[in-house]
Amino acid sequence: MLSTQTVLNGQIVAYTLYVLVVMSIIAWFTYRVTRGEEAKQVRPAFFYVYLALLIIAGVSIHLLTRFTIPWKELDLEGDRVTADQTFNINVADHKFALPAQKMVIKKGEIVRFSVTSSDLTYGFGLFRPNNTMLFQMQVLPGHQNNIVWEFGEPGAYTIRSTEYSGPEGVDMVERDAVVVTE
Repeated sequence: MLSTQTVLNGQIVAYTLYVLVVMSIIAWFTYRVTRGEEAKQVRPAFFYVYLALLIIAGVSIHLLTRFTIPWKELDLEGDRVTADQTFNINVADHKFALPAQKMVIKKGEIVRFSVTSSDLTYGFGLFRPNNTMLFQMQVLPGHQNNIVWEFGEPGAYTIRSTEYSGPEGVDMVERDAVVVTE
């Protein structure tokens, strides 16, 4: 699976280029308008061809992005994916009740986190050692909330609540709760 950083860098480049192209039409139009009477009229055919190219480029970027998001299939087809491991986690009274055994995962394994809440809406986020978020989901009370993930990078990951659940929620942090090994 591609790393999230690789996907993000690709999207930054693609969307930056697209925005620069869109801004070019605005700059070109502004230049033409400010030149006054000496400016030649823009042919409608040229304008519509340029606009069509922008639309084609924009749709192409979105389609390309759709197929490069590595976790898309796991997210959309998560109920049908067979997980290598499933971890059941309960949340209540602003505390995560983690499995008795440490959550140890091998790199490349597909894992299902099944999280339930008995009182409030919480967030369930997994964070890398550098405190950037790997993924997150809302945990709604009375529902089984599942997220399926394939781990591609070894390390110790921290669980945090990513949803405001009152002032007590600020302490909902479980450091190094998930360990991914080679």
